[in-house]
Amino acid sequence: MSTLFKTGVCIATLAACVVMVPLTDAHAQARKEKKKKEEKEAPAAASDKKDAPPKKLADVTKKCKEYPGLFTMYQDTTNGTAYLLVRNDQVDKEYVYFNHVADGVLDAGYFRGAYGDNGVFSIRRYFDRMEFIGENTSFYFDKDNALKRAEGANINRPIIASQKIEAQNDDKTAFLIKADDIFLGEVLGQIKPSPNPNSKPGQSFDLGKLSKEKTKTSAIRNYPENTDIVVEYAFENPYPVKYGSSAVTDSRNVVVKVQHSLIQMPQNDYQPRRDDPRVGYFTDQVTDMTSPEVTPYRDLIHRWHLVKKDPAAALSEPVEPIVWWIENTTPLELRPTIKAATLQWNKAFEKAGFKNAVVVKEQPDDATWDAGDMRYNVLRWTSSPIPPFGGYGPSFVNPRTGQILGADIMLEYVFVTNRLQSGKVFNSAALGLEEAEVQHLGDKHFCTLSNTLHQNNLFGMQMMDALGGSGIEVEKDEMLKQSLYFLVLHEVGHTLGLNHNMKASQMIHYKEIHDRTKAEQLGLTGSVMDYPAVNYSLDRAKQGYYYTTQPGPYDLWAIEYGYAPADEAQLRRILARSTEPALMFGNDADDMRAPGKGIDPRVMINDMSGDAIGYSVDRVELVKKAYPTLRKKLITTDQSFHELRNAYLVLTGEQANSLRIISRYIGGVYVDRAYNNQSGATQPFTPVPASEQKRAMKALAELGFAPDAFNVPEGIYPYLQAQRRGFDHFGNNEDPRLHARILMIHQDLLNQLMHKNVWERITNTQLYGNDYNLHSFSSDLTEAIFKADMSKSVNTMRQNLQQEYVDRLAGIMQGKGEYDHIARTTAFSQLKAIQTMLAAAKTDDAATRAHREHLKYKIDAALEAKRS
Repeated sequence: MSTLFKTGVCIATLAACVVMVPLTDAHAQARKEKKKKEEKEAPAAASDKKDAPPKKLADVTKKCKEYPGLFTMYQDTTNGTAYLLVRNDQVDKEYVYFNHVADGVLDAGYFRGAYGDNGVFSIRRYFDRMEFIGENTSFYFDKDNALKRAEGANINRPIIASQKIEAQNDDKTAFLIKADDIFLGEVLGQIKPSPNPNSKPGQSFDLGKLSKEKTKTSAIRNYPENTDIVVEYAFENPYPVKYGSSAVTDSRNVVVKVQHSLIQMPQNDYQPRRDDPRVGYFTDQVTDMTSPEVTPYRDLIHRWHLVKKDPAAALSEPVEPIVWWIENTTPLELRPTIKAATLQWNKAFEKAGFKNAVVVKEQPDDATWDAGDMRYNVLRWTSSPIPPFGGYGPSFVNPRTGQILGADIMLEYVFVTNRLQSGKVFNSAALGLEEAEVQHLGDKHFCTLSNTLHQNNLFGMQMMDALGGSGIEVEKDEMLKQSLYFLVLHEVGHTLGLNHNMKASQMIHYKEIHDRTKAEQLGLTGSVMDYPAVNYSLDRAKQGYYYTTQPGPYDLWAIEYGYAPADEAQLRRILARSTEPALMFGNDADDMRAPGKGIDPRVMINDMSGDAIGYSVDRVELVKKAYPTLRKKLITTDQSFHELRNAYLVLTGEQANSLRIISRYIGGVYVDRAYNNQSGATQPFTPVPASEQKRAMKALAELGFAPDAFNVPEGIYPYLQAQRRGFDHFGNNEDPRLHARILMIHQDLLNQLMHKNVWERITNTQLYGNDYNLHSFSSDLTEAIFKADMSKSVNTMRQNLQQEYVDRLAGIMQGKGEYDHIARTTAFSQLKAIQTMLAAAKTDDAATRAHREHLKYKIDAALEAKRS
């Protein structure tokens, strides 16, 4: 229905009224002349206003509060209008821009401490206007090369903002512009995210439109080297479709608070350091446009500006250390662990020649500064209704050099609790691969370690409860303390410039993984920048460290490369060590957490030890050992069954994690990042040995696809009830949806094992050493999914699995998903093999007969469609 009809106004009646009161010729002529007069006068009036000379600075600022600093700011005390003063000596110079979320609502994608845009801008005067110009820092031109004269060709320098000069001082050396027009809109940085083209209307929370009336400058903080403007962006959505969580007080009105920082371009003797693919730092990518090299890269690593007080000393304190402040919101009982973990990085800096490079202080309760002040690096603590993470450690830099200018670490209280994060549905909760991880795989700075650690801790606590024994509470406290220690080590590592190293958990062999002496000497993993599994031992008498509690050999080596005062020859000698087993490296760009992504199975999250398959097999056995005691241990008098439900989710989630890790070895390729002729280097690509691939397939067949793979003792399923809270379950299916959960685990495995990239890679690697070809693998997979119950009834979980498998084979054979011809032929052969197996199968169970008839129908239809 149209808007007009909704108002109840009759269009015919309006037309009748127009007919009843016609315009006379005189009236019409008068209106035409009036319109001409207005059009003639309007441009002149606008021109007069535009050409009006700027007012005197004192006249405009007399009712304003002054904020002196890098860019002196003024704010009108009567209406809140903000102004920014630009001096002559600030024109045609570069500055660093940075913003972060001071407070937000997670439903809309914002959370306190989230870092946003970080770039370089300059200020240029254009007659009576001041322009903010975005500078491109992605390219380099040698100053001695003639091409330097053409460095601006086809490289965009956008005009981000253009503001009329409102006033100037008497000697015309300082100019006032309106700051509201720059900061209250989305001029410097986009606030409201762009719509997701793949999302359906109403699928995600919508902020609505930015309100010009409600959006305001809530704080101005000015210092000699930076100017900070805090803006409350008010969004209005009168008719929301998705109302959001309880953290959204009123979904029609949402406020996001963002701090914009204008920073003076550092003037110091900082020496940029080049990136190298053998070690993992965050970088600013720079391409040398005057280099003839095939890889003309001058990428700059992110690192702090550390200078020795005594350059001649082998070990010297820095002129300015990296100072961390523990925010006064941090629970008192956690502060000693956080401080100790942060200071552990001094061990790494000693390898680089610095003593006491990291210092930790506590923010007093009566401090006059807050964590939003970019001059302070703060370890912050929050307890959010919907925690976006347990820990998050970003930094901001000077893109021209890679120098880190500041950093924060956000820690969430949910990390130390024993609850599953809210907002998850039963069939996906605790499956390991969180939605946030998938969403942010492309964001090199986003870290979800805390989600992994939280899941690990829940698993460890469930195992302790299930298996019992003395000293459980002491063990729980120790595990939690080690995990917090590890989390802080990891997030501080990010703020030092290090990115993830998902290969580091391979350092210690499985048989030695609980050797506490060895872990104390080297650490449990090669780096704290990994996402390892909690190292929980089935034999409680041999329990080693749950998590590593010191920077590993890779971390010490990486910090040495990034921070040691060294010339090019010394840096090359440091990098030459990359082939040492303890220094192996692979980051998010390589990891295999998502199906079809990455190729090296050692670059994986949630794994542990140099034999990840063996470790994962034992982890599944550990999970199965816990099931029989769950009801007795977790159902207590006068309590709901929520804890039992969580235990089931956590344990099946851990089983899913272990199976996912095993699956990556099939069709996998070991990657070596070493350079040509480097000592200890192997070939860049080496297929996983066929024996290991077959070992992985056998483990999946027995622990993931077998008819009893997900059996649990009787008396558990009827008690998987969440504790009710008002009408929160209203509209949802209260049934725990057990089949959907197991099917999701099977689908996750098939997403990898039948991925186009994996099948193509299995075929490609036959050309350089892979002896486990696609036909052999797919035959083994078909056997794992069908053989065990061909002579008996097929349980409903296996029915789901078999139907899913046949559907996927049919899709591959029919050309869906751009599979190559070899893959389509393989799918065809497996469908024919299943057809033969089904023809020979017999059973007295009516449900199984119906299931098999359905499979036959699907296969026949797929083959017939192929013929036609």
